[in-house]
Amino acid sequence: MLRVKDCIDKIEKIAPPKLAQGWDNTGLLVGDSDAVVKKTLLTIDITKDVVKEAKRTGCNFIISYHPVIWDGLKAIAKDSIVYELVKSGISVYSIHTALDAVVGGVNDGLAEIVGIKNPKPVGDFVQSGPAQKRGLAEGGQNNYKLIVFVPVESLQEVADAVFKAGAGWLGNYSHCSFSSAGLGTFFPLEGAKPAIGKKGEFENVEEIKFESIVPSEKIADVVKAMKAAHPYEMPAFDVIKLYDIEDKIGLGRIGLLKKPMQLSAILKKIKAATGAKAAGIVGPKKRLVKKAAVCAGSCGKLIMNVIAEKCNLYLTGEIKHHQAIAAQEAGVTVVCLSHTVSERFILKKVAKELQKSLKDVKILVSKKDKDPFEWNRI
Repeated sequence: MLRVKDCIDKIEKIAPPKLAQGWDNTGLLVGDSDAVVKKTLLTIDITKDVVKEAKRTGCNFIISYHPVIWDGLKAIAKDSIVYELVKSGISVYSIHTALDAVVGGVNDGLAEIVGIKNPKPVGDFVQSGPAQKRGLAEGGQNNYKLIVFVPVESLQEVADAVFKAGAGWLGNYSHCSFSSAGLGTFFPLEGAKPAIGKKGEFENVEEIKFESIVPSEKIADVVKAMKAAHPYEMPAFDVIKLYDIEDKIGLGRIGLLKKPMQLSAILKKIKAATGAKAAGIVGPKKRLVKKAAVCAGSCGKLIMNVIAEKCNLYLTGEIKHHQAIAAQEAGVTVVCLSHTVSERFILKKVAKELQKSLKDVKILVSKKDKDPFEWNRI
């Protein structure tokens, strides 16, 4: 018997909430985390038709890409979607920009369609560690560095304690550390109980600066073990969070294509993968594409980054008029699929991954969720 909170644990491994943009509204937006989940429905948007579909198919948990609640609610009217969700006992969890940013998410999916080799984020970067990036792809750990100053004769005892508590692991290597010698000074005041020296006397002690890497989930245990093994009443130590500056994570993806390709061939791939029936195109329509960028949804604000990187192609959902003009004048071809068409293709992949870890809950992809625009000749 799975509850909403059990499903959330699995969802957040695919789309870690810390990767969402600060302006976004992700997480459990409607419902009870202790409610038992019968069936789950995946959708981009929650419309009245989607709610009816959920009720008809017996789904009492909806995972939506876009938040059903964007801003603070001042009223919940009887004819509102939120009212109907609560009344029907349907819980809602939104993933949105967490799925945009995560490795293996919607933007990596677009990059794969276009054929970008080793795609990198375009902009709107967030602070993250490798463990948060993992999502639909492989990842690593979120690490800290412990630095502690130890008297020479106590180094091995302290080192053994922190290693035993979980420090010092790098890939397939254990007991990893670095030590450097130096001179420590201190002056014990009234009330101090110095392990070395006497109160009221200035001390110089030969010490070792000992450094080791520690996974985030082990840092509290390692510090506790270090303090227990350290001879000083008040050991001097630092805990420093480590960031990989070469592997930033954010929105969009950019890079060289695996091999240059004509725009017409790329458009065929886009149509096949996303189901797009139409596209708005800015700039040259016949060209060889060597470098491209992608960003699902509304990503016009990243256009200057794309122009600066001298991309031939930018695939997105929608951009504003002045952003289209900027791209046109810079000679960049922009392909706009419509906002949700650039996102909806990822739902099948998310459903497949969730089903692996939620074997006791049937997961459906909405058939009523659709692009609100209908493209017709006038």
